[in-house]
Amino acid sequence: MCTRTFNIPDGRSVFDQQEVAERGSRLMTPRTQNTRRTVEASFEQFGSTAVTCFGCNDTSLAPKKLKYLLEPPVYAEVTGRRGDNVTLPCILRTKPSHYKVKWTKLEPERAGPENIIMISNGHALKPYGHLGPRASLRKAHGMDASLQLSQLELEDGGTYRCELVNGIEDESVAVTLRIEGVVFPYQSKNGRYSFTFHEAKEVCAEQDGTLASYYQLYRAWTEGLDWCNAGWLDDGTVHYPIIHPRPACGGELLSGIRSYGPKDKNHDRFDAFCFTSQTPGSVYYISGSFSFKQAEHACKRQGAELALVGQLYAAWRFQNYDQCDGGWLRDGSVRFPIRNPRERCGGIPEAGVRSFGFPNKTMHLYGAYCYR
Repeated sequence: MCTRTFNIPDGRSVFDQQEVAERGSRLMTPRTQNTRRTVEASFEQFGSTAVTCFGCNDTSLAPKKLKYLLEPPVYAEVTGRRGDNVTLPCILRTKPSHYKVKWTKLEPERAGPENIIMISNGHALKPYGHLGPRASLRKAHGMDASLQLSQLELEDGGTYRCELVNGIEDESVAVTLRIEGVVFPYQSKNGRYSFTFHEAKEVCAEQDGTLASYYQLYRAWTEGLDWCNAGWLDDGTVHYPIIHPRPACGGELLSGIRSYGPKDKNHDRFDAFCFTSQTPGSVYYISGSFSFKQAEHACKRQGAELALVGQLYAAWRFQNYDQCDGGWLRDGSVRFPIRNPRERCGGIPEAGVRSFGFPNKTMHLYGAYCYR
């Protein structure tokens, strides 16, 4: 281990000596000489007190240079929709005589053994877990260890690791898979803040979705989601996205993702932020003045069923579905999708799925949104 001494004037430092040592250790290991000279110069102003910097110029702290695998792109992300087939790249630079390639999905919050997808020795392949049956190696050429995933599901998004194991040596690259979709807030027919965490997971699944991740909610916020009710996310935290700050939604705080942090999954109650993606079927509207039961029968007569909330959002997002008529959905709510906002279709300037809430099911006022 090497050391380096920095001089600090007695009584003049804005850090204590330990903090300067820690800061020096962090800053003195950059990979570029220009940055190193800048850091060294920044400490010349200090005076007489000596502080030791551990690990200065220690190349063992630098990122390990890959020997067998090609470096991934600067920002390695693959995007796909539900039902798509995707390829996660992993290319060998050189091929050892005896090696294995192991693909794993990284799930930091999951307890227990790692989520292995497959292990291959270049000749045979063994799949593991729930992803294994949908996984294969592309093998476009002799150095190709890229992973192919078929029929993407909502839960497939995340970070994947391609690891080459050569005896006691191993190295890996990581690739992110992002499922393209839409986040939608969901509220109980009994009113706001009615779901525990576990109930929120169930209700999202019932509406053709999953609980959204923080990243998915953040992305939805950047695309225009503004919602004043807090909802559960998949990690057990509670948030709500605000674009237009207003007194009723957190006061005059800046726009952004407001957070309540982690909450009690069994006792605290909030709404839910669900996430869904494209569907294999399509949503269409039947005009009429139906009760809920009549709307169900109208769809069944055409070999369809009342659409789920997630299916309506997916049609709005991926098929640009625009219909200026309220219609029953399977959960008993009445909604309509607007891609081209106009005065006589809700009067709201932003595109979105409008809701009339959960009317009395015996009312003969609305059409039906069917899914087939």
